[in-house]
Amino acid sequence: MTALRAVLFDRDGTLVADVPHNGDPDRVRLLPGAAEAVALARSHGLATAVVSNQSGIGRGLLTAEDVRRVNARADALLGGLDTWVFCPHAPDAGCACRKPRPGLVLAAADRLGVPPAACLVIGDIAADVLAARAAGARGILVPNPATAPREVARFAGQSAPDLLSAVRGALGATTGGPSR
Repeated sequence: MTALRAVLFDRDGTLVADVPHNGDPDRVRLLPGAAEAVALARSHGLATAVVSNQSGIGRGLLTAEDVRRVNARADALLGGLDTWVFCPHAPDAGCACRKPRPGLVLAAADRLGVPPAACLVIGDIAADVLAARAAGARGILVPNPATAPREVARFAGQSAPDLLSAVRGALGATTGGPSR
């Protein structure tokens, strides 16, 4: 198994409250444990990134600049991540970057200078775990009330009850020590 060198987080529903097609930085609210999870990963020398589908751009509901402003606000609240990558395409565009395809994970790994196999992707829906798998990375599902029950069941062996537990568990698996 390749040593963990980076944690790639989904944005909406994982790090911040999911506000559909949010283009307003004032509506950004961190989810419980998000800042602590990012800080924990960074304190262990791991690179951090966000990989996020933002189909509102492709649907004409917001602009790439809107997404960048929301990302900047989230980044400030989270204490700064190393890179942010988003897919601007609508679901029917057939692009290579929209999760569950591997493009976002591959792009983030490339920007961070780490192989995809050294990345852990944490998200709240199956597309996040499947994108990790497609890129050769590891994935963990952190379900929330909006996560489909069939996805929770499907990834029960690759899940954590919350974001901080997901990072702690990954660090425990990486070091061979217990997760705290």
